[in-house]
Amino acid sequence: MKKSFKVLIIGDVVGRPGRNICKQIVPQIQKEESLDFVIINGENIAGGSGITERTAKELFDLGGNVITSGDHIFKSKNTDTFFHHEKRILRPLNYSKSDKGFGSGVYESASGIKVGIINLIGRVFLDQEAYSPFEKAEEAIKELRLETPIIFIDIHAEATSEKIALGWYLDGKVSGIFGTHTHVPTADEAVLPNGTAYITDVGMTGAYRSILGREIKPVLQRFLTGKSTHFDVAKEDVRLMGIIVEVDVKTGKALLIRRIEKKAAGK
Repeated sequence: MKKSFKVLIIGDVVGRPGRNICKQIVPQIQKEESLDFVIINGENIAGGSGITERTAKELFDLGGNVITSGDHIFKSKNTDTFFHHEKRILRPLNYSKSDKGFGSGVYESASGIKVGIINLIGRVFLDQEAYSPFEKAEEAIKELRLETPIIFIDIHAEATSEKIALGWYLDGKVSGIFGTHTHVPTADEAVLPNGTAYITDVGMTGAYRSILGREIKPVLQRFLTGKSTHFDVAKEDVRLMGIIVEVDVKTGKALLIRRIEKKAAGK
């Protein structure tokens, strides 16, 4: 059996530009890094907000093993038909608005190694009805550790303090905790003292000549006038942002964490 297990984690994929760069770059990274597993936050893959069966399939076809999400998970229409049976798509475990879908699970890599994934949503500054991510995480960890010591958590949250607190609270109990939602990558990646890889936000996979993946002008108009308007997905300066985490197969402890940034070919 392998001694270490390498995971690629991709930050919030926004619309078609984000999906397209994943198709272009992920197979390349898989080859270069000899990846074992790929986790993608895909709550914005369908038109910039939400997820559909077709867009999810695109991410699975390019090599994604699990798609995590956040507060936009139920934005697209007709999600019920596949949320009830597609265990590879996770909604926040502590989400209390709906019991559709799955909030955690154990998945098997091509090499036969099991990986536990937990999806959580924060409560600070987010207009969400949710249970405590701290309590729900502990409950899920106990169940998942019966099957595997390798466990990753996507904490989809606005407040950096809430994410950092969760990292210290669960240090040593999981292999990695990565933040999503803000679309802005942070530079605080580290393996915490008890062996948990941590980063406050892995960033966005989409157009960086934008405001969080959306065209600049309409977002500025919203701030200037206060009037609601449609935000089109931006298309320029497309980048893939994420992290690579390597863990010890036997203990589940993180060995390393590093940020990655890749631009679309020819850019």
